[in-house]
Formats: sequence, C-alpha cells, structure tokens
Amino acid sequence: MKISVELKRAYLLLNHGPTVLVSASHGGHENVMAAAWNTALDFLPAKVCVVLDKKSYTRELIEASGAFTLSVPTQNLAHITTQVGSKTGRGIRKISEMGVATLPAEHIAAPLIAGCAGWLECKLLPEPEMQSKYDLFFGEVVAAWADARVFVENRWQFDDEKHPGMRTIHHIAAGNYFAAGAQVSGHAK
Repeated sequence: MKISVELKRAYLLLNHGPTVLVSASHGGHENVMAAAWNTALDFLPAKVCVVLDKKSYTRELIEASGAFTLSVPTQNLAHITTQVGSKTGRGIRKISEMGVATLPAEHIAAPLIAGCAGWLECKLLPEPEMQSKYDLFFGEVVAAWADARVFVENRWQFDDEKHPGMRTIHHIAAGNYFAAGAQVSGHAK
C-alpha cells in the first residue's frame, strides 16, 4: 500500500510531530532506534533533522554511511517502537532479534520499517559542529512514501473503523504515546 510522495510534500509526513524510527546500515551492520525529537526543515530540497545521542549505535552507523531512513510508526507498532528505543544495538542484531519487519529502501542501504504510515530516505548533510555540540543531524530527503490507507491527497486521514491502529504515535514519556487525534479545521465557516 506504499505510495510515492512528492519530495516537495515530504515535510507533510513529519509536520504533525510523530515519533520516528531511525534506521541505518554500514559494513554489514544495521540498526533501528526510536526518536521523538525530529522535524521537517525545508520543502525543496526536502530536509529533516533528528536528535541522536552520542552513545547511539544508529548514530555511529549514520556517521559512517552518510545515510539514514525515518519511518513513521503507527499505534500497531507502539510495542516495537518502545523495544527498539529502549535497547542499544551494540552486541545484538536488534532488527532480527526483536522481530522488526523491514522493507528495502530504494536509494540507500538502510532499511525501512514495515507497517509504518510513512517513510523517508535521507542522505546525511554533514554538520560536524551541530552533530557534536547538539546531537543534531540533518538529512536531505531523497525519497518519500506513505501508506495509501492513511495518507490521501497529501493529507493524513485516519479512519479507525476502516484501518484500526494506523494513527501515528507521539511519545510522551516512559514508553507511553498519544495517538494522532481527530482533525480539526481552522477554516471559517
């Protein structure tokens, strides 16, 4: 059910503040972690940023490979999101050992996480000072997709009856999340 999203519209996949799953791959090793601090930065070229702690194995793989993916998990993946966000990838193969299903990316080596509502493939935009001082990583989006069941005409449209568990999740603390809520129009009537 994966549909392509125009790069100039890729920001819409993160514009509502979801938790993301960050994946990276280098030298035969791959890893995934959860990140609540992320955002879209620009339209064309589409850019994103994400905060990655210095101790993160995923960060090490991103720095070595120069690429990463952001996958936007749903309520159905809240347990997996908490699991991969709570353990290091050093010494274990998190993706296979935790049963995380993946999809191949088209432009980079890092995997996309299956079952998500959206996916971004990103090329690292090196900013050594920002990475070192603030743990802030920038990426240029080279490909973007969304699940056609919940991303229609460049808008999130969650329908719990037709597609239960497909709302995106937003980390609040200690493995707890809010699910994206009801849409509210700000247009005058």
